[in-house]
Amino acid sequence: FEECEAIIGKELAAEVRRKAIQLYTEAAAYAETRGIIICDTKFEFGLDENGTLTLMDEVLTPDSSRFWPAGQYRVGTNPPSFDKQFVRDWLEQSGWNKQAPAPKVPDEIICKTVEKYREALNLLTQG
Repeated sequence: FEECEAIIGKELAAEVRRKAIQLYTEAAAYAETRGIIICDTKFEFGLDENGTLTLMDEVLTPDSSRFWPAGQYRVGTNPPSFDKQFVRDWLEQSGWNKQAPAPKVPDEIICKTVEKYREALNLLTQG
């Protein structure tokens, strides 16, 4: 946080921190009511042409967050998730050296990832 303050100034850094915590807190509370733990997430902020702090890019999706099923979480474990961690795990197990080009992700992994994204969407949005 001190590095952030040095780059963008104390006042703006404090505003970013306050808004990020508020966004996460409200989203995590809602997700909890739907049986999901938002393990972590990222928010991207920028300043618009008027200098107004603006939330940018997508937020709180399986692409920027790790969603865990609350009923399967156990302290000290890495539970199954509804996010792209599934693809990351496959890439790690593939032996890829993290240099371009990346290996072709098999259709089965893509389909399972889509299923996980849809499952999270359904849990979070359907009553």
